[in-house]
Amino acid sequence: MMFNPQSSESSLPTSRDTLLSTLETLPDALFVVDDATTIVYANASAQTMLGTTQEALVGNSFWCLAPHLVSTTLYQAVLKARQTRKLTDVDYRSPVTQTWFHAQISPTGVGLAVLFQENTEPTQCQDALRQSEQRYRDLLEHSAERVAMLTPEGLILEISQRPLTDAQVQLEEVIGKPLTAVPWWSSVPHAQRQLGAAIEQARQGETVRFEARIYPHPERYIDLALTLTPQCAANQQVEYLICTGFDITRYKHVEVELRTVLDTVPQFVWIRRPDGSIAYCNRRSHDYAHEMAEQPPEDEWFQHLPPTDRLCIQGMWHTAPRTDITSDEAASLQFVHPEDRERVLALQRQALETGEPYEFEYRLRERQPGAYRWFLSRGVPLRNEERQVVQWVDTCTDIQRQKQTEDALHQSQERVNHLMNSSVIGIFFAEGDVVVEGNNTFLRMTGYNRDELCRRCINWGSFTLPTSKPSLFQQAHQELVVQQDTTPFEAELVCKDGSRLDVLMGGVAFHGEVLQGIGFVLDNSARKELEQRKDHFLGMVSHELKTPLTSLKLQTQLLRKQLGKQGIDNADPVLSRMEAQLNMVTRLVGELLDLSKIQAGTLEYAQETVNLDDVLQEVVEIVQQMQTTHTIVVHRAASPPLLVGDKDRLEQMLLNLISNAIKYSPGANTIEVDIKTSEKAVTLSVHDQGIGIPQEQREKIFERFYRAVAPHQRAFPGLGMGLYIVAEIVKYHGGSITMESEMGKGSTFQVTLPLKRT
Repeated sequence: MMFNPQSSESSLPTSRDTLLSTLETLPDALFVVDDATTIVYANASAQTMLGTTQEALVGNSFWCLAPHLVSTTLYQAVLKARQTRKLTDVDYRSPVTQTWFHAQISPTGVGLAVLFQENTEPTQCQDALRQSEQRYRDLLEHSAERVAMLTPEGLILEISQRPLTDAQVQLEEVIGKPLTAVPWWSSVPHAQRQLGAAIEQARQGETVRFEARIYPHPERYIDLALTLTPQCAANQQVEYLICTGFDITRYKHVEVELRTVLDTVPQFVWIRRPDGSIAYCNRRSHDYAHEMAEQPPEDEWFQHLPPTDRLCIQGMWHTAPRTDITSDEAASLQFVHPEDRERVLALQRQALETGEPYEFEYRLRERQPGAYRWFLSRGVPLRNEERQVVQWVDTCTDIQRQKQTEDALHQSQERVNHLMNSSVIGIFFAEGDVVVEGNNTFLRMTGYNRDELCRRCINWGSFTLPTSKPSLFQQAHQELVVQQDTTPFEAELVCKDGSRLDVLMGGVAFHGEVLQGIGFVLDNSARKELEQRKDHFLGMVSHELKTPLTSLKLQTQLLRKQLGKQGIDNADPVLSRMEAQLNMVTRLVGELLDLSKIQAGTLEYAQETVNLDDVLQEVVEIVQQMQTTHTIVVHRAASPPLLVGDKDRLEQMLLNLISNAIKYSPGANTIEVDIKTSEKAVTLSVHDQGIGIPQEQREKIFERFYRAVAPHQRAFPGLGMGLYIVAEIVKYHGGSITMESEMGKGSTFQVTLPLKRT
């Protein structure tokens, strides 16, 4: 059927009137539309079907004014007839009235003529079509999502029930109308503009995805993730659009809560799109970017980048869509240390290209010019079911303290390595009794090799002598267990070949399932040999000096007698001073000789019953005659303190203690000596009011040749042997010696000795 009202009106007026009269009497609805689907003519049945007049129909869009007839099936048939210029038949059901129609679409001179017949008695084939249409309508009506079929211009051809229920509108109110004009879109201008732009993009054949917030009711909103998918014909022309919307309101609530949490974390956090553009940044990174933006740039780094890199960064700067995301957030590279920028940019671009997680460290500017802090950057891609990257989650954590710790640890490790490589100190690690690691110096000292060490063939017990004193090693082990370190001590190790090595040892322990320790070994053989030579020399010199000194004392005494017989008395003071000096030298030589005997282990002791009170009385009388500058005050014991020991050595002990007290208290004139007894022991205390002993020197005063005086106090005579000999004598007699001192107020030495056993 060809219909051209303009042609009929100009050439065949009678035929036109006859044709129009005939069309008006047709029982079926007839519409004539042009190529833009604008109604040119509608017969009486069409006017009755739509409930309107010819004047209201002509000149308006068929799709907008005929909601009872519009469907996707009809739309596709109209497109087919327009493209093929052939008669097209189609059976379909109206989504509004649920009425089945048979439509004949015929090309005309002005466009198309569409004749609608109600199909009340479907054939068997039509019945199958009816069932298919029913399933299609059920799918739309019961779909949990929001689906609409649109013309390329955005007119609604069909729509699922869900959005109609949300907005509480009827299907016939929206069919044939632009989707942008329905209430839930038109009430939100920003969302309406988003949808209009998306329809225009989809009309060009592009699939468009975007998010929008709509208001089906003023008091209720829905966040939607929408996809507009164009459907194309064989000639690649877009026939219609499928619009799907997924409710992401709950997801958006969770996202808001997540962002609230992210705003409280100390790290920088970004969410980027697959192309690297920023979709979100947390408050920490936002504030940092604005704070740094107020600082003057440190260099013109951007202009020196390659053109492709500049384009990449500029794209990141200008594609951030949120109004609260400025170019400062996106241009984070400008705050990166100049030496790190090229590497950071390359790693970020590589991650975007490969879609693989990344992790790297770099430096960011601080407020202070020229100051940078180390940060750890991590990026993880989020993928959809098709394994496509939909987002990147990037974090940046301040690791400045960690880097400083690592640097300090590295420096410490270097120092440890230098120590381990020392050619002087032997170092070994032990687990229990097994040596598990050691430096080359330790292996060289002991004669073992690296292979034996790796096979854990070196046992600590193999280093000790069966006949050696076990107390030293037992004491060291006990100190390690209790206080995790040990006081350095001298020992003799057995090497692999059976030879013996004098060493100075120390160590620290780490408590765990097995006691672990680090031992330090210093070859002490050279020093021991030197000490032996020195002790031998001192013993030899002392022995050689003893004979002439004895002769000098005898000659002095003989001279005093001869001069006295001759009546020459004025020489007596001189001879007395000579005897005093000779006695001092004799005592010094005696101490040197005793010292050499102690070192050699040959110092002899007598065993006899000694009254310590009587010995003290004798010593005080001798010292008081020699030292008239001080008064020695003695507080005797209530009962005689009887000991078993060497009277001469005990006398030597008391003489050294009292002489030391007088020597180091030049500004005082009194020395106090107390003797107290108990059931098992006698305690003797010597107290002076002298210069005192510094705290850091108190542990060393009983070492030989050690003198607890400051450099400016070197005027005090002595060689540092007296207290060493005192400690050895006390030790031999089974006693103990302690000391208390206060600078400027004096010192007290207290000796405790066991009484004679009965």
